[in-house]
Amino acid sequence: MVKKLNLNLIRNNFKNKGIFTFSPFSLQKYFDVSLNTANLFLCRNVKKKNIIKLRNNLYSFAGEYINEMHIANKIYEPSYVSLEYALSFYNIIPETIYSVTSVTTKTTREFIANNITYSFLHIKKPAFTGYIKKHINGQMALIAEPEKALADWLYFLSLGKKGINDRLELKNINKKILIKYSKLFNRKNLIKLIEKVYDENRRNSKIIY
Repeated sequence: MVKKLNLNLIRNNFKNKGIFTFSPFSLQKYFDVSLNTANLFLCRNVKKKNIIKLRNNLYSFAGEYINEMHIANKIYEPSYVSLEYALSFYNIIPETIYSVTSVTTKTTREFIANNITYSFLHIKKPAFTGYIKKHINGQMALIAEPEKALADWLYFLSLGKKGINDRLELKNINKKILIKYSKLFNRKNLIKLIEKVYDENRRNSKIIY
């Protein structure tokens, strides 16, 4: 006899387990059903708008708030939130950023999920560090430390893939930590770029090596 899945039972079970996004394989694992049964259940409930499809094999329940950074981490793994979104989060730039920006060791990609753009830029594995866990409404997200978010952004600025921002707020940035993270990219002109940025934003401040 084919097992049936119950929407409310799944919702409550995942909520108790702290699971906010899930896949057909999650249903297969926790409810002992076939992959075909799981996929049919998801397809039917997406059509009924009970479940939201974030991307292939990633879903969430409709009507429940899920933090954008948590979704970003899950939608493309491994990744952590960084660049403009993190800089705005830490008030390093004054702009409100509406797309969620992340870095990944995988290929550069972009996704649109639930009307939000999630962009992921590739960095090399040695530079994939400097992130911390943030818990927001019980949901865990990986986000760069302030200095690492700035280092990531300056790295792509040095490649000509980002535009300069002349309204950086650097007073809470630890320059030694920024330099430490920047060296992970092994790019000679990156340190010079940091000097230039500091000169333009804090004329009397010099980076100490």
